[in-house]
Amino acid sequence: MWQYILKRILLFIPTLFIITVISFGVSRLAPGDPAAAKVGQGAEGGMGERSTINEKTIELIRKQWHLDKPIWQQYVIWTGGLFGFQMAPAFEDGQTSWSKASFTGVPDFGKSFIDNRPVFDKMLDRVPVTLTMNILAIVIAYLIAVPLGVYSATHPSTPFDRLSTFIVFALYSLPIFWVGTLAVTFLANPEFLAWFPSGGLQSPAAAAWSPWRQFTDYAYHMVLPMIVYVYADFAFISRQMRSSMLEVIRQDYVRTARAKGLDERRVIYKHALRNALIPLITILAAVLPRLIGGSVIVETIFSIPGMGELSYKALIGRDYPMIMAVFTISATLTLIGMLISDILYSVADPRISFGKKAS
Repeated sequence: MWQYILKRILLFIPTLFIITVISFGVSRLAPGDPAAAKVGQGAEGGMGERSTINEKTIELIRKQWHLDKPIWQQYVIWTGGLFGFQMAPAFEDGQTSWSKASFTGVPDFGKSFIDNRPVFDKMLDRVPVTLTMNILAIVIAYLIAVPLGVYSATHPSTPFDRLSTFIVFALYSLPIFWVGTLAVTFLANPEFLAWFPSGGLQSPAAAAWSPWRQFTDYAYHMVLPMIVYVYADFAFISRQMRSSMLEVIRQDYVRTARAKGLDERRVIYKHALRNALIPLITILAAVLPRLIGGSVIVETIFSIPGMGELSYKALIGRDYPMIMAVFTISATLTLIGMLISDILYSVADPRISFGKKAS
């Protein structure tokens, strides 16, 4: 098992290389000149308009952001920063001197084109919020969806099964941006039902409150965004759990366990559930990075200062370093999710052999 995990981790190296190339290439395909936009020149400005602005200022900004260097040097400087190497001095004055590169040990995604702050520092300010929401969303979705799917599968064609199937399919068909907009309009609006705050994470006067009151206020602000965050994944996981359980309980070994006189709960939760969880483990690899994408919509609608809102502003402002950092992190989360899924396979079903799987 450990040998297989080591092999999978080593496969991260070429995969991450491809990810960084794609991330860098996509960001550079975006139209417009960020240096010109920084000094007030529009992205669609022509050469006639360019002559009316300070060309020297643009060149200084391009040099500061390393946009004056060839594409391959920009890529090396950026990827070197990801692994804690300061590569910029190695390419000064048009000369390549690898001896000038230094190892800092701290990841460096570059500086934001918007406010010139280090991208890593800006992400550290936003990651706790998005990470908290993502972890809560995954836990809540699985805690609700798995029991609901198991109960529906073990009680097919009952009124509860039919009603839950209808509700879950209806929830899954509703887009997040539409549900979020309706939630703010009707549940956080004094003209309708002001049950929840319309945005943010804390009330304006929360700084003067006690720690417990601050915590309850934070939780109160998180209720509505978390409902919008969770409902689609919960609906999808629940249907997958039901389908998988229906297939498993029809297998011969389940019928044999029942024929031996075992208790029905023991048959379902000890023999059938572990095998029925295998498709849900596969789904985990897709749910983990998808939550980052969903956070863009939820955090923008509810004005939550997280990675989603930061990503959206980076796209609008053509902030290349931030866009590349978010793209790389999302892709890395996908790889981590796939690795976790492979490890959990053997936990859910001991019959799965890593050796046979590798062959």
